[in-house]
This record gives sequence, C-alpha cells and structure tokens, in this order.
Amino acid sequence: MKLAICPGSFDPVTNGHVDIIKRAALLFDHIIVAVSVNSGKKPLFTEKERVELLKSVLKPFNNVSVDSFEGLTVNYTAQKNAQAIIRGLRAISDFENEFQMALTNKKLQPKVETVFMMAQAQWSFLSSSVVKEVASFGGCITDLVPPLIEKRLKEKFSALHPGKN
Repeated sequence: MKLAICPGSFDPVTNGHVDIIKRAALLFDHIIVAVSVNSGKKPLFTEKERVELLKSVLKPFNNVSVDSFEGLTVNYTAQKNAQAIIRGLRAISDFENEFQMALTNKKLQPKVETVFMMAQAQWSFLSSSVVKEVASFGGCITDLVPPLIEKRLKEKFSALHPGKN
C-alpha cells in the first residue's frame, strides 16, 4: 500500500490545503493528514479543534484520515511506515525552505520521499495566516475556506473580540 503523510499546522485548513489533499489522494492509496503540534507556536485553534475540523472537512475522501503528532515529520512518517511526505508549494518563495527540509528529511530517513505539489493558481496566494488576518477584521473569506471553517473562524473571532465582528 502506498501511504503518504500530508503534514501541517492547518490553523485553519484552507481551500488550498483541501485541493492539495484531494489531488494527493488520487496518487496514493492512503493519505494521513497530520496536524503538527509545535509547543513554540500559539495557534488560534487547539490541536483537538484542528483535528476535528479536518475530519469534518475531509470526510468525503475515503482514503484520507486525520491524526496529530509532535516532533519531526520524517520520524512520524517512518513510524507510520509511510513512503512519502506531501508538501504543497504556492510560489518560488516556498521552494527554498521546502527544498532544505526535503534534503534534511532524506538524510534522516533515506526511504522516505518528499513529493512537491504545486498549488493551483487560484490558491497560490492563500495561507492560513492570510485567512486569519482577513477573518479577524471581519473580511469575507467565503471563497478561501470550506464553509465549516468560515463559520468556526467567525465564532472564534467573535468570542475573542465581542462586538467587533
């Protein structure tokens, strides 16, 4: 079975993420979308919330499951006996960092391949950070995230800033 890990913070998941996962699911028998937990970062959504949101959004994909992990992605990938790590690239600016990570991962786990997938042009500008910033000011994110994510972002920012949105 060809198994791949699609890691990320997914804080929150965007339509760009969903597109990469959907396309990767056509290439592999199974994809584990893995929420990375970084104790040095303060995400908007908790680990549990991100996992739950991803499970809801990705429910239509039969060969996709959701998990979370802490530590090196390549170690998690090896632990799950996966053959590949899926990484999305939006622009050339993403490439340098991703290339460096891929080479480091190859050194640490030679049997694990990194598969780069280019974002479709319509999502090439999109990031979770952009979505959060727009949502925090009450901007329209309807075309940027799945409907459930839009709803949850509005709820989250309303709770953080009552009366602002």
